[in-house]
Amino acid sequence: MSRSSRSFRIAATAALAALGLFATACGGGDGSADAASDGKPVTLTYWTWTGGAKATVEEFNRTHKDIQVKFTEITGGTDGYSKLANGVKAGNAPDVATIEYQMVPEFASQGHLVDLTEHAGATVKEKFPQAIQDLVTFGGKTWTVPFDAAPQVYYYRTDLFKKYGIEVPKTWDEFRAAAEKVKKADKNVRLANMTKSDPALLAALSWQAGGKWFGTEGDAWKPGVDDAASKKVAAYWDDLVKNDLVQSYTGYSPEETKARVEGKTLSVLGASWTAAGMKTNLPDQKGKWAAAPMPHWGNPASGNYGGTSYGVLKGSKNVEAAAEFIKWITTNGDAVKARLSDPKKPSSALPANPEMREVAAAKFDTAYYNGQDLYKLASEQVDTIVPGWTWGPNQMDVYTAIQDETAKTGFTGGVTAGQAKARSGIQERGLKLAE
Repeated sequence: MSRSSRSFRIAATAALAALGLFATACGGGDGSADAASDGKPVTLTYWTWTGGAKATVEEFNRTHKDIQVKFTEITGGTDGYSKLANGVKAGNAPDVATIEYQMVPEFASQGHLVDLTEHAGATVKEKFPQAIQDLVTFGGKTWTVPFDAAPQVYYYRTDLFKKYGIEVPKTWDEFRAAAEKVKKADKNVRLANMTKSDPALLAALSWQAGGKWFGTEGDAWKPGVDDAASKKVAAYWDDLVKNDLVQSYTGYSPEETKARVEGKTLSVLGASWTAAGMKTNLPDQKGKWAAAPMPHWGNPASGNYGGTSYGVLKGSKNVEAAAEFIKWITTNGDAVKARLSDPKKPSSALPANPEMREVAAAKFDTAYYNGQDLYKLASEQVDTIVPGWTWGPNQMDVYTAIQDETAKTGFTGGVTAGQAKARSGIQERGLKLAE
């Protein structure tokens, strides 16, 4: 991550003043003593939507006597974060939850997170690259502990690309040409699905193109959700959808999966974590998929598509035990192995900790991808992530606005709505807005 480390650090530092986190310790829970005086283990509650969580918790519980974890699966995206935020407000939030990097500044500034500096600051500093540290550390405080990096990865059906005479597209111009060729050859088949229900994907594609949805000027926020690069990306996909060159099924829907099962979708716009889900959802297509860098706009580049960290939510009475669980799940090889071995929902996420990448690569079954080393490819894509991106203080509301408007009018309308919500949300929260 050295290529982008300095730019991330500059962006993160500027964002601190805008969030007001230099002067305040927002989100500190009192984390009263983890009481187990009756001899019983401390019981933690843990909410997540991520793959491999059940098997990971089972392995932790098997190997730890003093701490036991109760796992609950929740939905991801805006619904999941609303559930977490509402849980904090109602006083019934879990001890531990996964928080994607784009949501860390918002959850910290809104007081939803416990300051983990004392319990996990040293771990973050010692185990993770600087650029990853910068995504979870603000104002000299560690708010969450990183788990994975999530560079974009392009997956494609090798057999069907051969059938339709398609070369793996290296640029978005080549992608459009391939989409036209596929549609012309078979009216029922499309090159890919571009869902309107996943603003995180649109963010990653905008990031890759050089967009910057948020920036700062001094202690003021300057949103750019509808900047030139993001508008270019939105217009590109609106054009493909309008001309019926790609599908637009809801992400993770039965319709999207059915199209892949039937060979009517030839490629997938994904990330490092996508690989295991495809293996689970499309078991009969073993040996038919391969991965490549995401098509780009002229120079190799990637955006971060998701990426998760672990935080302790405000109100937890078991902060010390929660931090111990988080340290194990993010830096212990047994946790990585368990995550990959989950029989129903394994995870192929690329660990942010370089030491854990080696463990994951050794455990990952490459047979589904004809022996391709996906961890090597994903690690290489980390180095192409465009530097300088900053997440905003009201990211969840911005995502919701984008998703709602995209469903009605398309991606261009989505980024316009996202920009409006970014501006109004910054002002509503009493933060400064750059003119």
